[in-house]
Amino acid sequence: MPLSPPRLVVAITGASGSIYGIRLLEVLRERGGVETHLVISPAGRRTLAHETDYTVEQVEELADVVYGYRDVGAPLASGSFPTAGMVVCPCSIRTLSALALSLADNLITRAGDVCLKEGRPLVCVVRETPLHLGHLKLMARLAEIGGVVLPFVEQHVLPPAPAFYARPRTVEEIVDHTVGRILQRLGMPVPGLVPEWRGDSARADR
Repeated sequence: MPLSPPRLVVAITGASGSIYGIRLLEVLRERGGVETHLVISPAGRRTLAHETDYTVEQVEELADVVYGYRDVGAPLASGSFPTAGMVVCPCSIRTLSALALSLADNLITRAGDVCLKEGRPLVCVVRETPLHLGHLKLMARLAEIGGVVLPFVEQHVLPPAPAFYARPRTVEEIVDHTVGRILQRLGMPVPGLVPEWRGDSARADR
């Protein structure tokens, strides 16, 4: 029987782009109907403080439940604790590597590994550029074992790539578009975050 409300694990790691994870938590709180379980890595705390005007405490207040990074005895570490999946947002290359290689040495990588072994969605919003072959191979490996890393089909890493066809006017609109795509992938869409493309047939023959 599905959980009501569903539980969603959100992890914020040390990659640039903390605002993506923060905005995801804000949108989920505004949307309602989802119980959020948050883990922030030590590097994620530092990046968050450097990149945004939020304090760690303010971000933690956006979640329903907060866990320590090293708390591998937390409920998230067991497959018997049902969730609707997990989003690592942003996802560092270090965390991507650990997930792809099943190195579950902290609560973020353990919770991600639980999603993989239980067949639950794991969405990794990898924020790094440029990507060398090693990074790409890790993305492919994670996709092969069940992670979500767009543009791979079904299981994928979802990079925060702006979509300019929607003509965003602010950084906030660019962030919201990525957050909307994440929620669409999880089956938790929020109307208005991702403008629907209706084609451009008037220009097709030019």
